[in-house]
Amino acid sequence: MADNFGMKEYMKGALLLTVAALIVKVLSAVYRVPFQNLVGDQGFYIYQQVYPFISLFVVWTSGGFAVAISKMLADSQTFTEPEERKNLIRRTIFQYLTVLSVIFFCILFFGANFLSRIMGDNQLAPLLRTGAFVTLCMPILAIMKGSFQAKAEMTPVAYAQVIEQLVRVGIILLGATFIMTTSKSLYAAGNAAVFGTVIGEIAGVILLLYFSKKIKLIPGKFKGKERKWPIVKEVTILSLSVSMSSLLLLCFQLIDSFTVFSILLDNGMAEIEAMKMKGIYDRGQPLVQLGVIIASSLSLAIVPLVAYQTKKKDGRGAAPFIQLTYRVSLLLGVAASIGLVIVMPYVNEMLFKTNSLSIVLMIYVLQIIPLSIILTFTAILQGMNKLRIPAFILLGGIALKWICNLVLIPNLDVLGAAIASNVGLFICAGLLMVYLKQLLRIKLAKRDFYIKLGFASGSMILSVIVINTLLQIALGSLSGRLLAVIIGGCLIVTGAFVYLTIVAKSRLLAEKEWFLVPFGRRMAAYQLLLNKKK
Repeated sequence: MADNFGMKEYMKGALLLTVAALIVKVLSAVYRVPFQNLVGDQGFYIYQQVYPFISLFVVWTSGGFAVAISKMLADSQTFTEPEERKNLIRRTIFQYLTVLSVIFFCILFFGANFLSRIMGDNQLAPLLRTGAFVTLCMPILAIMKGSFQAKAEMTPVAYAQVIEQLVRVGIILLGATFIMTTSKSLYAAGNAAVFGTVIGEIAGVILLLYFSKKIKLIPGKFKGKERKWPIVKEVTILSLSVSMSSLLLLCFQLIDSFTVFSILLDNGMAEIEAMKMKGIYDRGQPLVQLGVIIASSLSLAIVPLVAYQTKKKDGRGAAPFIQLTYRVSLLLGVAASIGLVIVMPYVNEMLFKTNSLSIVLMIYVLQIIPLSIILTFTAILQGMNKLRIPAFILLGGIALKWICNLVLIPNLDVLGAAIASNVGLFICAGLLMVYLKQLLRIKLAKRDFYIKLGFASGSMILSVIVINTLLQIALGSLSGRLLAVIIGGCLIVTGAFVYLTIVAKSRLLAEKEWFLVPFGRRMAAYQLLLNKKK
């Protein structure tokens, strides 16, 4: 009975953590729209150039090290003296993270001029120096989050994640509003946005310290002699493997920061024009983030399920869940990606004031499809404890992105950068699919699934084209952003309705399978209604 209660409490905590992670991801994508509206494309460029530097440390700490520490602390229960082992783990990792944070701080703070010079914009240096202070929060945040998760106390971690993001977003938007109504300095607005991330991390530390006042979470002294290198090696490998799919996208953005603007300048483009072009190109990032939110929620939910089913010696194992996850991620990834492509001119103007470079953004958002697969497949392989090959595949994708940027941007400007991202991500997704199929000797989906998926996508495209033509005729007297809002909103609703109706009518997923998908209960009810025998 106690065990059942413990598992129930653990699952409630895990669900709370998943919901918190989703809230954080939604906020992370959504705040960029009003921020871009406040600072314009040039101001958006300034912030997006520095954003990946800071986010790498935040993601690695919160998503990587915290999970790795919680696993290592939980595994220490198997040792003869578990408390001594926990002290050793906490102390060793705290010292290791302190050294890492100081190194990264020095690189960003003292190397700010060098890094900004490589990016082609010396005025970015103050933003990098401000962002450097985020790294100093790494040790305490990782240790406290990991310790709470090891005790299955997910509430403090969930609250901390949401508060961090709320404080960050609040300061970013308030700071941008204040600066754009006073000094109107775009670099000052960018610096305020980076400062918001620092304050958000500090708010998370304060909240976790409040929750931990009755629990000894900060490392104590270890009595005994034991080698620390194995612990350092394990936490590094685990933390990178846990967060590698999230770090992949940030690495792609970091490559863009180093290459896009500087190559545009080398091509002879004027500085302000190059800044605005990079800022418009960066509009694709929040759209992609929103597009992969469901895939992210699936990846958060699938790891424990696959790990549990893989260890079971009876039954069908993890294969049915892996097949379902693949089909759902592809189903939703295709819907989000193709849907955004066909309404992009309207979405672009509706959210960002102009429809500039809509063709580039259409190519950009195609990466939602491979990203949905990468996020779920890396999570599946993590649950199966198969990490080395996926890591090499993703590293190869990063190298390919860099090479393609250098080759394509000089000839195609930012369109080349968008194509480069798609090349790297589609190849990564394809290789992960091949590896997983060879590992499990299973077929991920039947041919019938792809035919029905293609029919649903084609029907969505056709319906949107028809409705768009009719609306253009009916609303010919309107123009600008108002027209984009009306037509864009109507087309999104139409496309989603047609796509989901055909998916439900053709039973691409069984009703019982929808119940395993986040927020799939209503879709199951709609499917039953459509297929009800008269």
